[in-house]
Amino acid sequence: MSDTTVMKVSSGRSPRGQMGQKYLASGIHVSMRLWEREPPGETKPPTQRDYETVGYVIEGRAELHIEGQMVRLDPGDSWTVPKGASHSYRIIEPFTAVEATSPPASVHGRDEGH
Repeated sequence: MSDTTVMKVSSGRSPRGQMGQKYLASGIHVSMRLWEREPPGETKPPTQRDYETVGYVIEGRAELHIEGQMVRLDPGDSWTVPKGASHSYRIIEPFTAVEATSPPASVHGRDEGH
């Protein structure tokens, strides 16, 4: 028998991670998180994650530095960061984006301590 549980998450009550991300809905194989009004600043240190990420820019602008390439992210743009890819971000304007990660980033501390 499959799990047919429906979950609703109110972002006003969502937990936050150490990097400022807000955790939204999460399933067994995928989860969502929100980056809300991230402030401009220096390029964040490069990191590698053990999950794949896809994201969508709601507002603001940023640069995604990934494996020696730079991709400019503007409102309406979406992106992918493959599992294990070395990457970093530089926020240019206050930045709001939603991301989905597979497997879920919030499980087993995958987001923290990197």
